[in-house]
Formats: sequence, C-alpha cells, structure tokens
Amino acid sequence: MEILETERLNLRLQTIDDANFILELVNDPSWIQFIGDRGVKTVEGASSYIENGAIRMYEQFGFCLYLVEKKEDQTPIGICGFVKRETLEDVDIGFAFLPDYWGKGYAYEAASAVLAYGLDILGFNRIVAITTQDNQASAKLLERIGLQFERVIQFSNDSEELRLFSLNYDEGK
Repeated sequence: MEILETERLNLRLQTIDDANFILELVNDPSWIQFIGDRGVKTVEGASSYIENGAIRMYEQFGFCLYLVEKKEDQTPIGICGFVKRETLEDVDIGFAFLPDYWGKGYAYEAASAVLAYGLDILGFNRIVAITTQDNQASAKLLERIGLQFERVIQFSNDSEELRLFSLNYDEGK
C-alpha cells in the first residue's frame, strides 16, 4: 500500500515480498556500523523482521518505516518513516539507504516527505531522531530537514551515547 509519493520516489508499506531487499539492507556494513546488527541472516529472518517490525508497528500505531523505491522502475533503495520506541517518549524519524543511492538526494527527498506527512497528516507536534555520535551524514540530513540537536542521551540497556535531534512543531504555530 502506497503511503507517499514524491517527484522520484514511492514510499509504501513493507511486505514479506521485500525480504531479499531488507536482508541486503540490514547486513550492509553502514547499517551495522550506525544502526546495529539485527541478527537477520536469512530471507526467512528478514520476513520475520518485516512482520515483527514494520507490519506490527503499522498495525499498532498507523505508521512505520516505509519501503522507499524509485518511481521509474520500482527498485527498492531504502527505508524511511517513523518508529515508536519504548525508550523514547516521542515518535522518531528514521532512514537507511543502500550506499549505491547515497549522495543523490533520495534520503532528503524521502525524509522531507515523511516529516511533512507526520506533521500535516498524522498530526505529530514533536518528532525526534537519534544518531550515533559518529554518524555525521545522518545528523546533517536531520538538520537539513529541520530538526535540531537537542542533547546526548543514553538508553538504560545500552552503553553507547546517542545524539538526540528534535523538531517541535507547536512552537511555530
């Protein structure tokens, strides 16, 4: 089911049919470095990851990390959307793209559309994002779409310190 359309991209719900792509994405070295190893090593594991992640989140909250594909040929290139984590009070925007599609404006195009969708359609007043300390590219993109660095945080179950970015929409009203 398509959620958003931009000039060059379609953002839609992930399905089990996306398992091969998700398997490739979550095992990309950049994903493992900046997001973490999710232990997804087979197509079956990727199917479960989709079912228990994006599909369950959409059923529960009405949003998730959407599959991003090029409009011209339906090639999947990444994911972008919202996540509701138990460890964060607010909804957070997230994205990940295969390295072949970096530097072409796809992440900015997708994240800008998702952010507008969250504010205008889903009615969020505050959206946050987290990055590792060394993920400069994601931090730069978050700032470019309007989020600002707020503080360094640490989840109780993790020793790593993360950067928290935020956008407070109600302040501008």
